[in-house]
Amino acid sequence: MSTALPARPRTAPSQRAHIAIVASIYNETFTDALVQNAKDELAITLPNTQIDVARVPGAFEIPVTCEILLQSDTPPDAVIALGVIIQGQTKHASMVAETVTHTLQEIAVRHKTPVIHEVLLVEDEKQAYARCMSANLNRGKEAARSAHTMLELVQTMNPLNGKKNVTFNK
Repeated sequence: MSTALPARPRTAPSQRAHIAIVASIYNETFTDALVQNAKDELAITLPNTQIDVARVPGAFEIPVTCEILLQSDTPPDAVIALGVIIQGQTKHASMVAETVTHTLQEIAVRHKTPVIHEVLLVEDEKQAYARCMSANLNRGKEAARSAHTMLELVQTMNPLNGKKNVTFNK
């Protein structure tokens, strides 16, 4: 596990971005913390951002919701996927985590849109707490910073892409 958050991006958008957060309800104490930390960080680093939050029953439902959002008439510029899967005594949690990971990557590549993956597979609640509620290493904040960085990168690489409306000052 990394022990520090990545640095905040240094650039700020000159226009409003649109970010969707798709978060599971399952393990709600932890996922609520991820969502709140992501929103708080976005408010600091991307203050003009429209943030839409979709809550789904569990981690398995996150990819289909991301797909629906990205196929909508007004797709977001980036999606942040948040969830917490706590490993039990069967392989179910690992299977769900692996499926979610692969599917989120396929969606991101197909839509050429950043999908930030912070659907965490942890061994126990102690690990979940460290990643979701800790001030030192918080995956919600990390997801927001990654979304910001990826928005900037996508805009720089493809400034004529009509779908993307985010412009960053240099």
